[in-house]
Formats: sequence, C-alpha cells, structure tokens
Amino acid sequence: MVIWLRTIQLGIKSLWLHPLRSLLTVLGIFIGVASVIWLLAISKGIGDEARKQIESLGADTIIIRSMKPPTEKLSPSGVTPYGLTREEFAMLIETIPTIRGALPIREIRRQFQYADRVIDGRLVGCTPEYADVTKLKVQRGHFITDSENSNYANSCVLAANVADDLFPVEDPIGKRIYMPESTDYYNVVGILEPKMASAAIGGSLSSQDFSRDIYIPIKTLQQRIGDTVTTRRGGSFEGEILELNQITVRVAQVSDVKRTAELIEQALASHDRLEDIAVVVPLELLEQARTTQAMFMIFMGMIAAISLLVGGIGIMNIMLATVTERTREIGIRRALGAKRADIVRQFLVETSVLSIVGGVTGILFGLLCGPIINLARYAAEWYSPETMRQLPEVIQTVQPQILPESIPIAFYISLAVGILFGIYPAMRAAKMNPIEALRHE
Repeated sequence: MVIWLRTIQLGIKSLWLHPLRSLLTVLGIFIGVASVIWLLAISKGIGDEARKQIESLGADTIIIRSMKPPTEKLSPSGVTPYGLTREEFAMLIETIPTIRGALPIREIRRQFQYADRVIDGRLVGCTPEYADVTKLKVQRGHFITDSENSNYANSCVLAANVADDLFPVEDPIGKRIYMPESTDYYNVVGILEPKMASAAIGGSLSSQDFSRDIYIPIKTLQQRIGDTVTTRRGGSFEGEILELNQITVRVAQVSDVKRTAELIEQALASHDRLEDIAVVVPLELLEQARTTQAMFMIFMGMIAAISLLVGGIGIMNIMLATVTERTREIGIRRALGAKRADIVRQFLVETSVLSIVGGVTGILFGLLCGPIINLARYAAEWYSPETMRQLPEVIQTVQPQILPESIPIAFYISLAVGILFGIYPAMRAAKMNPIEALRHE
C-alpha cells in the first residue's frame, strides 16, 4: 500500500513538472467523456420527445386518414370523390366488436373574418370527443357539445392564436366570425389554451398544427358546406368530394389494437384501388420509436467513443515522448534496484491520473448539458429571434435527459483507455537496458 502511495505521489509530481502538456492530455479525455454524456443525453431527449408525440395519440387508438389519390388516378373531369365516407364510419362501428368508440373529423382550409381583420386557418368539423382525444384544453367558455352537434348549431371554438389575431383587444366569447367565401357566421362559445404542433412521425403520420383552427359541430359543417369543395386557380378550378378526413378509433384493450387494425384494413379494402386512405397504428409507431431511439443512442455513443479513442492516442503519444525524455531517470532507478514492474507501475499510475482527472472533469461538464443548452438557446433567441423561430420545433423545445448509466460507463471507459494506451509506453520504459539508459544524454 505504501509503495502505491509513493508511486502515486511521484507520478503526480512528474506530471506537474509539465503542466501544459498534462493539461492538453487531460483535455482529450475530458472531451471524450463529456461527449459520451452529452450525445447520449441529447439523443435520449430527442427520443423522449418523439415518444411523447406518439403517446399523445393514445396507445389504444387507430387513426384512419383520407389521402388524395395519385395524379394518374384522379378523375379527368376535375372533381374526384375519394377518402372515407360516413357510411363506412357507421359500418366500422357496427361490424367490429372491439371498437369502443370512433371520432369522425372533417377539415377544410378557409378564411375567417371579424370586422376588418381576415386570417387564413383550418375549419374543423368534429364531435365533443375531439378535445379529449387531441388533448385540447379550454381556456374560457366550452368546447362543442352534443346538443350543439345534434341541433346543427352555428357555434365555434377558437384556437388561442386565432382568438389573438381576430380579437386583439376584445373578448371573443359571444362575438360572430364570418367566412368571406360565404354568408355563414358562427358564434364564438369557447377559447382554447395554446397547444404545440405535433411533429410528423416518419412517413406514417403528418404533422398537425392546431394554432390556426376553428372548431364547429361536424353536422353543421356537413349541412352548411357539404362534401364538395372547389378551388379556382387562373381561370380553371379543381374540385374534390370528401366526406371525412379522418376517423380516430378507440379499442377496448391495447392488446386488441393490431387485430382491430387488420379488420379495419379488410373492411376498407375497396380503397386499395385509389390508394386514398392510410391506417396508422400509434402502438406500432411507439415500438418503432423505441427501436429507433436505441439505435440512435448506440450510434451517438460510438461517435463519442471515437473522441475517447483520440484522447487515448494523445495519452500514448505524450507518454512515449515522456519515456524518451526520462530515459536517464529510468536508468538511474533501475541501477538503484527498481524492478521492471516498478517502472511499469509508475508510468501506468501517471496515465491513470491523467485519465481520472479528465474523466471527473468531463463528468462534471457533462452534468451541465441541460443548463448550457438552455443558455445557448436563450442567447440565440436574444441575438436572432427570427432564426430561432425558423428552426424545427424539436430544436426549440427538446430537453436533454442525462442517462445515469452514462456517467459510470464514461468514467470506466476513460480509465480503461488511459491504462490501455499507457501499457505500451510503460512496457517500453521497463525494457530499457539500464546501462544504455544511463549513457543517454
């Protein structure tokens, strides 16, 4: 024990004789360890964000979306009926016993006006369950009710951004908004709390932006607007006949999701010709997200490991130079009775000290990952707010999640790298001929 303590003291003293060289060597390990913690934390944060997006859809839900058919399958007349129908909606509920509820949705792009203010947005026809499924929260007033839907009421609920744009100084509740394309008006009965957009998930599910929405009873939309929508462009027009944009199905048990999705695909097999629907199972997306996150973290860990490898090569390079510089010292120690094992131990202790110092400081810096990233975002927002707004939502909001396992893993790897890359210089020093070493100038 005494021998080891004296060896450690001697090793630290030897390293302190060349502080800048030792500092640069430590820096390589420091960067490698911090990279392991940072990259794993960032990848976990991004993975958690993607998983939250999927979980918000509900693991017990199945989403059936209408999709515009490929151009070659559109009708030459310019008006193409496609997508889900109300008849199919009723058929699914009646014929598939595992379905415990279904939500029909119709969406149309429209302009909305109040006084002299006009904005573009999305008119969403839905039922009262829509707010629960999409996690919308009412700030004031109320959401669409069963009574309003049954009675074809001209009620509407505004997203927070729509309310701010149309009513910057007034209370929207009780006011009427209009659509310039028609004489229809809707009474505002509720205002929603702000809701972040949901990110697109692979090619299976498009992103959803709820900030420009106005919600009305779906029966009111069917009665007032109908299923045919035409758009005029440069003297020509395009038209489509679409009854429902989406049906969100909830099943009785999570274990029934995949089987129910198969039954839905079989029931809607007639759409295969037009390729105008897509069945999305969030449970499957969640499993894919977990697999993707694991692969992403492994990949990021490998990148960080390269940094540690570079740090290890730096240690070997410095120690080889040190062996050359200290050839005469090694010869004197051998002449005084030091064994080869003593020389090996001395040089391994020095590399271990470098690795431990680099590992500990790297861990401390790695733990500051979250605060540093938040500070950098704050600085970027202050310096260039327009650039920050153009960045993807995930970059603006993601929070790194430090993996507890990454701390000991990074430390032990750094120590192992130091010892591994210190063995060769130590063995080379130990194998020196004492007589030749004493002659060295």
